[in-house]
Amino acid sequence: MKYQIEISSVAEAEADKAFQWLCQVTSIETARHWYQKLLKTIESLSEMPKRCPLARENDYFSQEIRQLLYGRGRNSYRVIFTIVEGKELSIVRVLHIRHAAQQTIGKDRDKSE
Repeated sequence: MKYQIEISSVAEAEADKAFQWLCQVTSIETARHWYQKLLKTIESLSEMPKRCPLARENDYFSQEIRQLLYGRGRNSYRVIFTIVEGKELSIVRVLHIRHAAQQTIGKDRDKSE
């Protein structure tokens, strides 16, 4: 089964911000390469997205939240997504693209929200 990929505007903005930062600390070539590989990595979620583990945010939300790691070491990012299963169409909705060192989303909120 193939899943359709949807990237939220928030996730797009986070990826753009990471790209801009990389342009400042490396070369534009390196940043472009990083961005292209990020998109390819996200596209891989169209097949078997459940291969990815639950994200640490999963405990703070009512829907299942998963993550796909991209990059290594200090340049590691988490692609945070949820899966919406449908009869005719199933969707992987990318919610956030965050640096691995960033704070857990929802940690400070009440789980009942």
